[in-house]
Amino acid sequence: MDPLAQTLVELGAVVFCLGLLARLAGRIGMSPIPFYLLGGLAFGAGGIIKLEGMHEFAHLSGEIGVILLLLMLGLEYTAAELFTGLRRSWQAGILDLVLNFLPGAGLALLLGWGAVGAMVMGGVTYISSSGIAAKVITDLGRLGNRETPVVLSILVFEDLAMAVYLPILTATLAGVGFLGGLTTVGIALAVVTVVLKVALRHGHHVSKAVHSENSEVFLLNVLGAALLVAGAASAMQVSAAVGAFMLGIAISGSTAHNATRILEPLRDLFAAIFFVAFGLNTDPASIPPVLGWALVLALATAGTKMVTGIWAAKQAGIARPGRFRAGAALVARGEFSIVIAGLAVASGAIPHDLAALATAYVLLMAVMGPLAARYVEPLARPFIRRPAVAPQL
Repeated sequence: MDPLAQTLVELGAVVFCLGLLARLAGRIGMSPIPFYLLGGLAFGAGGIIKLEGMHEFAHLSGEIGVILLLLMLGLEYTAAELFTGLRRSWQAGILDLVLNFLPGAGLALLLGWGAVGAMVMGGVTYISSSGIAAKVITDLGRLGNRETPVVLSILVFEDLAMAVYLPILTATLAGVGFLGGLTTVGIALAVVTVVLKVALRHGHHVSKAVHSENSEVFLLNVLGAALLVAGAASAMQVSAAVGAFMLGIAISGSTAHNATRILEPLRDLFAAIFFVAFGLNTDPASIPPVLGWALVLALATAGTKMVTGIWAAKQAGIARPGRFRAGAALVARGEFSIVIAGLAVASGAIPHDLAALATAYVLLMAVMGPLAARYVEPLARPFIRRPAVAPQL
């Protein structure tokens, strides 16, 4: 078959199947991320049917998917909200970092994957899925609950931590020396600081530069700016994803709202292809040997996220049922764990088993998270003290 025809047929079939998988996930009230990963595993190396024609397209589309994921995450916040959230949640954020980074890093060292593997797996287990958490909170009608601002503050802290972590990880995977690594981290911190200050004081100018009443022009402006900034950030070894996130923060007001609305279908498409592309590069046969470790890691880090949420909600004076709901909302891992693992796989600096472990771990956590949020209250009842009832005379 002609190479172009083969690519179009494979791409069309994959996108159509992704739609079916997303519909299935919606029917059973789950995130589609595990289904997308399973789809990639089924059609990649060692899968049921190997797709030969779309690998190059899938790689580039996956990169665009990561950029759009981080751009739209940035659009959810203003610089002022980020500063407020950071001041409110820094103690819980540090506890979250310590409790959830160490299990992944420790397991990587135990398995002999070295310092680089420990850094990658620590990031995979550390960061919660903002997308899954937001969807679960909305679906369960908990947006107005007292614990929800606590959860969102921790997610904000994690996103800011990623803005520092990703450039460090990128430099480490590239084999940059100590001095070069310090330079990269310094540039990353400087860029983050400058962008936050610009967003705080001059965000309306950035918004005005990309805004247009014409939806076609607006889409081209925002998407073009995101790719341009991401490329420039990548050239400075700051990480394309962080560049897109910073641009999202700089866009504010109605422009940010309209950008979210107009970019959402593109984000969903390219993000889905990103998850499939990650699955395509993972041999399903490599998952069973690490499935036991993935399950151990999933149970351990579900517990550490619960501890984080319970402690943070307790500090905010929230009652016990709300504390357990806060912990459960943080359990799911998803898009950013795969972004971290994807960067590591692309660099070739980590063992193939690590990609398999990350895939199995995210599959488990993306399923476990929504279930924990939905059923945490009945399971936590033995730990929730009932108020004493005065005896009737």
